[in-house]
Amino acid sequence: MENESIISKNFSGWKIGLAIFVSVAIASYLLYSALSTKQYIKVADGQGTHKWFDANKNGKADLYEEIEFHKNKYGDYYQLNLYDSLKEINWTTQSYFYFLLAILLMVSRDFFYVVRIRLLTKNELSWKSSIYVILIWEFASALTPGVVGGAAIAMFILNKEKIPLGRSTAIVFITAMMDNLFYIVLIPIVFLFISTEDLFPQKLSGNDGLMWFFWSGFGLIFCIGLFLFLAIFIWPKLASKFIKSLFSLPILRKWKPRAIQTGHDLETTSRVMRKEPFSFWLKVFGATLLSWISRYLVINALLQAFIGFGLFEHFQLLGKQLILWLFMLVSPTPGGSGVAEYAFSELLAPYTTSAILLAGLAIIWRLISYFPYLFIGAIILPRWLKKK
Repeated sequence: MENESIISKNFSGWKIGLAIFVSVAIASYLLYSALSTKQYIKVADGQGTHKWFDANKNGKADLYEEIEFHKNKYGDYYQLNLYDSLKEINWTTQSYFYFLLAILLMVSRDFFYVVRIRLLTKNELSWKSSIYVILIWEFASALTPGVVGGAAIAMFILNKEKIPLGRSTAIVFITAMMDNLFYIVLIPIVFLFISTEDLFPQKLSGNDGLMWFFWSGFGLIFCIGLFLFLAIFIWPKLASKFIKSLFSLPILRKWKPRAIQTGHDLETTSRVMRKEPFSFWLKVFGATLLSWISRYLVINALLQAFIGFGLFEHFQLLGKQLILWLFMLVSPTPGGSGVAEYAFSELLAPYTTSAILLAGLAIIWRLISYFPYLFIGAIILPRWLKKK
């Protein structure tokens, strides 16, 4: 009852209405910003519209920095926005086929998320309820920085679907653990078959600072995954005590009663989860694997639409996306906006010399994989809340 009153207080009608208004406004703004972002493309001398000046003294042309380019009718750079770049793409029958395949892969990604949540809730959630949960979860993740994610909202959603809060917490922990496990397993395999030079942008592959940053991020993901595993399956009581001690700190003491209850619920859920057979966890990880592979293959499909790839190049591209995902994870912007588009262009530059094509593909990728969740979430959230 205490958890219900807390949830009711924090998700009152006017707050929900304000959240929906803000989310739609943010979605619209991010979409407008992405479409109107200016980029400068190098062209033959004298055939451009702008001249480059090294304003920040770094010795290279920063193609997204307006301050570095001045209008000049005999310049060697041409200004365009991402909307213009979309019009420059040459669409063929093959392009439309792989574009449709990319959309289907996004649907596949969410389908396997739905399968996973039904497995973890022992099918207590109907297919319809599971779809609502996943779409609202993705909506929350799209509105928050990658490092934050939509975990807190996911616990609330599952709780409103009659899943006890402690069990909801454990389910969200398990999904995070499975996602981290996917990354922990795949990264060594990728580095076993693909060289560092082929995975990172060519101008950064020898950068020790970047490599330190990447492996530090990988280590952090490994530690989080290990902590979640130990907390759920090995030492739930110890995890409960750790949570209690953590929330005994003066700055967190306000939430100590809720933290203690969550710790008790975690212990109860752990006893249930540890009884599950290995085949159950294999299914859960299988759904996680298929969901992430579907997510990554979206970019493969988009590039195949305009650039012919061989089998190894597709595998190499999947490896590059593991790098891309890490950059998005630590991004401070909602859904990795800005960082995602930049990293996309940098990592995929070896596959084409056309900056226009890369700019166009970056926005198409985000239009398929990011923006729909903002608008879908804003539409279905009021209906779901009205029912709950």
